[in-house]
Amino acid sequence: MIDKLSKKECCGCNVCGDACPKGAIKFVEDNEGFLYPSINDDLCIKCDICEKVCPVINIGLLKQNDFEHPHCFAAVHKNLQIRFDSTSGGAFSAFAKKAYTEKAYVGGAIWNKDWSVTEYISNNKNDIEKLRSSKYIQSNAIGLYINIKNLLQSGEKVLLCGTPCQIAALKSYLKKDYENLITLDFICMYVNSPKIWHKYIKFLEEKYSSKVIYIKDKNKEIGWRSLTNKVVFENGKVIYDSKDKNLFRRCYMDLGVASRPSCYNCQFKGFPRIADISIADFWGIEKYLGKEYDNNLGTSLILINSKKGETYFDEKVKKSLCYQEVPFNTILDGNPALTTTYKSPTNIDRNKFYRDLETKDFEKLILHQLSENTSSKVLFKRKIRNFLKFSYLVLKASKFSINTWRRNIYYNLFSKQIQNAIFSGHFLVLHKYTYIDIHEGARIIVNGCIKLGNKVTERDKSQTIFLIRKNGLIKFEGDYVFGSGTNVQVFEDAELIIGGGGDTNMGVEIVCGKKIQFEENVFLGRNVIVRDTNGEHYLSRQGYKISRPVILGNHAWLCDRCAIMPGVHVYPGGIVGAGAFVSTDVPAFSIVSGNPAQVIDEEVYWKS
Repeated sequence: MIDKLSKKECCGCNVCGDACPKGAIKFVEDNEGFLYPSINDDLCIKCDICEKVCPVINIGLLKQNDFEHPHCFAAVHKNLQIRFDSTSGGAFSAFAKKAYTEKAYVGGAIWNKDWSVTEYISNNKNDIEKLRSSKYIQSNAIGLYINIKNLLQSGEKVLLCGTPCQIAALKSYLKKDYENLITLDFICMYVNSPKIWHKYIKFLEEKYSSKVIYIKDKNKEIGWRSLTNKVVFENGKVIYDSKDKNLFRRCYMDLGVASRPSCYNCQFKGFPRIADISIADFWGIEKYLGKEYDNNLGTSLILINSKKGETYFDEKVKKSLCYQEVPFNTILDGNPALTTTYKSPTNIDRNKFYRDLETKDFEKLILHQLSENTSSKVLFKRKIRNFLKFSYLVLKASKFSINTWRRNIYYNLFSKQIQNAIFSGHFLVLHKYTYIDIHEGARIIVNGCIKLGNKVTERDKSQTIFLIRKNGLIKFEGDYVFGSGTNVQVFEDAELIIGGGGDTNMGVEIVCGKKIQFEENVFLGRNVIVRDTNGEHYLSRQGYKISRPVILGNHAWLCDRCAIMPGVHVYPGGIVGAGAFVSTDVPAFSIVSGNPAQVIDEEVYWKS
């Protein structure tokens, strides 16, 4: 019976439950959140059908296809909006859209309302948006195989995208090939624990005091390579959780405790592939093709494994894509999950981790484990790298100017008003013609690598000035770059908070009378003005205030020569057009333009 498989072997495909003629197999969630088969002995007739369909037990019979090595293609969807909304280059959407035009049923993983993942299939073309994009936890596939077999036997066309083990399970369950079935799998590193995922969601909702209403993994707005998880909350808050900040991703990429145990002994790696077609991110594409395929918006790798898959791709899908055939050997280095099974970590007590997950603060638990699993040798190397990075950047910025070098040394090592930590990667880099005027009681707090007065040419002699008056504060909360000619004034007792991940172009002017806050990934074009005060100028109007806070939301983009006036909140993803005069709030993911600025487009997403 199927329950003789150990947890290190059972891949969780759920096919045994669909195959059981007596419904004797149910699935029980273990302490890690994974489903495993449980047999009701009173119903079981010992027919062993469950074992006969198990893809792990029968891998030797299943692992065959027309092509020993696939025909390989780099591809991006011609529709830029689809590419933006996809995990990679939009290959799945090209296959799915063609299937929908033929009235076929398309299957894959979707999010449920509680942020669990289920396998789903329909012939409704409007379902493509919820099928599109990766979900990085194990999905529930109970009932999928029965549903597909019924569709195929009734003559319906079906296109299914799933994990390699799910595709193998379907092939084993069907026992024969169907001409009206196209199977797609994806290059899979591992599937991850739904329990850890739900703890992560709960952590986010508590941290931001709001329900999560939207999630997009590998969101493109910060760039494909950043592996960013975009999360939108009911209260309008938006975060971009990049790979180094996403605690869930760090559970499986850094700690290795989130993956299903069988994934460390995956039987579905290597070649030939079982599916007709395999799709994936084409990591390493920059080594082989130009920017038309590699502009950090995601590039798909398409592997054609069967003659049926080749025909479908050639005759029905190619016209939706920009594609280029590439040699087989170009796909291996950047995609080790094609052939390599990742090893189970030996430096963490997995059982204790999942026990702690039930009782301890999620963030503290993960950060503690990350700290515990970072050796003193690694920490020492990291400190040396940070110091060398500081030295290199200062040398590059000073261009052997003794005075610039001295200013960098003084502000980073000797100034009592600047809080930083060079060996942890937190420091200021002052370029030539950059000056800091910091008054009594004023402070600069540095968390990140901050470049001040960055120049595009050595002929640029524009002065960059940061003036912080008595008890004023500038706080940097991540890496940021200020272009040459920047003029920043922070008044007495005022605070300027700069989130990480963005930059400014040349000639930016910031006047902070009380409070200005840049959230993360804020970008400013040339000669942009941001001010929260009109200075000591009074108007005879009821409710008039000298200063009103300004907030530039996460991933805001302020284009050349625009002006942001006191009291303005540019909400996340907002774009302010060139020359716009902004005195009222900018809605999230909209474009404003003109004087006074008006909304000219909505639901617009952009890549920095």
